[in-house]
Amino acid sequence: MEQRLSLVTLGVRDLPKSRAFYERLGWRASAASCEQVCFFQTGSMAIALYLTEELLKDSGKSDAMPVAGGITLGINVPLRDDVDRELATVLAQGATLLQPATDTPWGGRTAYFADPDGHPWEITCAPMFPLGPAGELSLP
Repeated sequence: MEQRLSLVTLGVRDLPKSRAFYERLGWRASAASCEQVCFFQTGSMAIALYLTEELLKDSGKSDAMPVAGGITLGINVPLRDDVDRELATVLAQGATLLQPATDTPWGGRTAYFADPDGHPWEITCAPMFPLGPAGELSLP
């Protein structure tokens, strides 16, 4: 099996509201989107927004066993100042601050926010992980 992550699906309570949040961030919905699901191309990956109850049904999970427990989604940025700039942008669009931007012991900078459905996102500058021309993460 190839070492790859192609799609992250987020269960959302209100698809139009969640779609609008990401579009306010400047993300463009794919033409593959419809009333039931919204897709966003994110470099070499994609994010899908899908109603939580449909995601639970599709995955065979119940409300007692959430689909997305213990997961954070990450956005790597090339410069330390980009962490603060990107955090300010998402907060202005309705995100909830989880952790303010702070310097890390490993020489980077990181912050955490939650989207309208509570999915935790990390914005980080990790100098040891260079980014390619399309923003793709390049692990050593």
